[in-house]
Amino acid sequence: MSNEDFGGGQTRGGDVLVVTTNELPGFRVDAVMGEVFGLTVRARNAGAQLGAGLKSLVGGELRGLTKTLVQSRNEAMERLIEQARSRGANAVLAFRFDVTESAGVGTEVCAYGTAAVVSKV
Repeated sequence: MSNEDFGGGQTRGGDVLVVTTNELPGFRVDAVMGEVFGLTVRARNAGAQLGAGLKSLVGGELRGLTKTLVQSRNEAMERLIEQARSRGANAVLAFRFDVTESAGVGTEVCAYGTAAVVSKV
């Protein structure tokens, strides 16, 4: 497994800048386009669940579940970026993730933030 299997985030050179801060040093907020979000729900893999159950007996990282969560977060973030782009935004401020169980059969990942148009000062 590569490092990309266990990490994520925005790739360089994207046309929509995503930051966790409320302000963006060196930029002016010209317009706020409103809240945007990206959502994905992933069903649990029976094999991964069995492996996770066995691994929990001896301890250690649940690598299969970690990889699935990274994929889910990246998918939710891409959907957030697409929604911001469709509103004419070039930035998302106050970006966050929310992860919850969904009806006991999967994991819901929501990426959300405030879409804005920013320009360099």
